[in-house]
Amino acid sequence: MPVFYYDAQVFKVYQVKQLLDDAQIPSVIKNDFAQGAIGELSPLDSAPEVWLVDESWRARATQLLTDFLHNQRDLAEGHDWQCGQCQETNEASFGLCWSCQRPRELID
Repeated sequence: MPVFYYDAQVFKVYQVKQLLDDAQIPSVIKNDFAQGAIGELSPLDSAPEVWLVDESWRARATQLLTDFLHNQRDLAEGHDWQCGQCQETNEASFGLCWSCQRPRELID
């Protein structure tokens, strides 16, 4: 199983894990409790990680992660977004299109 994503913030790791779970991409989290061992373990060795169960999912998982991080950046910067279904413009803080309720993650 190859490592796919890691971050010092456990919350971010769990967000990525949930993203993969929602897309039915098999993955596991490792080191989620290892941060308590920092001092005895290197901080690099104790960062929580998401591992893919099968390498064949890497391309799909990478695309989902790229889209997710792009959306997170746009949200943080306050960029409005356009719905891929109804073409309506939505405020950055909206996770669903106000017009058709399509999730932001499904932007075309």
